Amino acid sequence: MEHFIGDGVLFTSLYKVCGTIIGIATLYWLFYMPCNWKKNIDEVGYNIILRDKKHLNAVSKKDAINRIRKLRKIGVKELPPPYPNGWYSIMESSDLRQGEAKSVSALGEQFAIFRTLDNTVYVLDAYCPHMGANLGVGGRVVGGSIECPFHQWSFRGSDGKCVNVPYSTCAPQTSKVKKWISCEINDNIFVWYHSESDQEPWPLPVVKEIESKEFVYHGRNEFYVNCHIQEIPENGADLAHFRAIHKASVLAGGTDPLNSALKSAGYHHWDALWKPSEAPSKHIARVTLKHSIEITKKIHAFEMDVVGEQIGPSYVQLHMKSPSMGRIEVLQTVTPIEPMLQKVVHRFYAPRILGPFMKFVVLGESIMFERDMSMWNHKIFRKQPQLVKEEMSVKLFRNWYSQFYSENSRLFSEAYENIDW
Repeated sequence: MEHFIGDGVLFTSLYKVCGTIIGIATLYWLFYMPCNWKKNIDEVGYNIILRDKKHLNAVSKKDAINRIRKLRKIGVKELPPPYPNGWYSIMESSDLRQGEAKSVSALGEQFAIFRTLDNTVYVLDAYCPHMGANLGVGGRVVGGSIECPFHQWSFRGSDGKCVNVPYSTCAPQTSKVKKWISCEINDNIFVWYHSESDQEPWPLPVVKEIESKEFVYHGRNEFYVNCHIQEIPENGADLAHFRAIHKASVLAGGTDPLNSALKSAGYHHWDALWKPSEAPSKHIARVTLKHSIEITKKIHAFEMDVVGEQIGPSYVQLHMKSPSMGRIEVLQTVTPIEPMLQKVVHRFYAPRILGPFMKFVVLGESIMFERDMSMWNHKIFRKQPQLVKEEMSVKLFRNWYSQFYSENSRLFSEAYENIDW
């Protein structure tokens, strides 16, 4: 009898220990582990077309999607230049360690990005002027310079000038690579891209809660979208689309929400206003949103005020405030990988105490963004869309966005010819 009692006590003790460990692990995940929601281009927006083709395996599915993309009419003659002028995030800060160099392809350029041991980031043209090696692929960081992996020529990060050839008594005075204007701010590495070389960059605003670590990083999502870059920020001015595709409950998912049985499990209500700023901040536009979820006709919950600042052609700061949950910051960056391929990342920040709630925020925003992707991945760009008077904000947006194209902006047809489709 005593033997069985002892075994029962031991079992109870082990049960409590396991429960405690699971509880601690769950709390740690809720408050300290960021979410990472990542989707490839073939994972969003093609399900409706392919849903009746259940026989397709992963390989044939990708082939079918590639055929759809190639056959899609995109309106090449009407498309604006693919790379507007402005600041672009080409890497998240956490992806580049001290003493590390990487190569990034974006904006029709190949960049070599490296971080020195004193934590300074430099961005240079990737290809060595000597024999053409990619400095970002195997390049070694030496002091404030990057050393070419092919012949060990060294190029200074501050100006791109060659400062050392190990087997020569002097470095060629004319040997240098282009040094790109860059800055590291809000956990992103930005590069200044402008078709007119004499244009000075505007300052990027600091989110003080991120820089001071008052708000912690709660996660991100990453998507690849098959559209022109202008289509993505234009969504903020397309006020009518909020009711059309973002009203159905987030529980209905992002692929085909209107055909989901859960579409009415809490309708989303949106009131929106889009407005451009005036000089000297004419490169900034703002969309103001009021959001709530309808529980019943008279009861709305999860109210949220959102101010989205579109800063230039590709960067958005979303300032969100909830009466019940407080403030949240979301950063959206859009980077053209190719003329019709955009990498979109959202990073989420809030006080640590909001960790559990932020899991739902990341999930909800990701699902809502996938609904937009299902449109972008298939639509054509209309240079002169047929608008009604209630859609004048779209026309205002296009007039505002046109400032990011200039005389020497590379035409879409020119960039398109350099891509192996």
